[in-house]
Amino acid sequence: MKTYPFWDDGTKKRLIEAAGEVFAEHGFRAATIREICKRAGASVSAVNYHFHDKEGLYDAVFDYSHRWAVEKYPHDLSLEPNPTPEERLRAFIRAFLLRGLGDGFPNWHAKLLAQETANPSGVLSKLAETVIRPMDEYLEGVIRELLEREDPSRDPDGHSTQLCRMNIVGQCIFQIHVRQFAPSPVQKTLEPRQIAAIADQIYRFSLGGIRAIAAEGQAR
Repeated sequence: MKTYPFWDDGTKKRLIEAAGEVFAEHGFRAATIREICKRAGASVSAVNYHFHDKEGLYDAVFDYSHRWAVEKYPHDLSLEPNPTPEERLRAFIRAFLLRGLGDGFPNWHAKLLAQETANPSGVLSKLAETVIRPMDEYLEGVIRELLEREDPSRDPDGHSTQLCRMNIVGQCIFQIHVRQFAPSPVQKTLEPRQIAAIADQIYRFSLGGIRAIAAEGQAR
């Protein structure tokens, strides 16, 4: 998937933002290039020039929204130099939730994601390689460092670190999805202090689990 810097304020950015709105409203298949270009104040030829076709524009929309969110809330939340793995884990969880529960993504992102989930096009698989994989590798490195600190005599195995990573991300995703998509009476809009409180709870729960897994390894 080709990347498109969101700081470009020209025609390319206008097309991506207009496309995000239109794709979120109608889905990939029903959305038209003509409507997108009308909202962006651009010509149809501009889509061909910048993105080649409708699919290329759709890919760019997802790439843009995720990279915009990570730029706004980086994994380490710009910690001071030489942070501990505990500080990095806390920051990672808080950044993840700020993107999904705060103002990390464009307004149309949640609806766009729901459209893609209902009628998959394959764009999320492409996104996994360019955006999600680096995030996973960062978190896995933090977990490995924590496990090694708890049990320096043991090299953490890939299975343990992967399960820890999936459990941490799973807790974060649940907090986001339950507010965006569940019909249950949960508070959908949260203030930063509330997001921080949820993040700290997930952090404590996750750190305790990582330490328990390390202790289990020592017992063996």
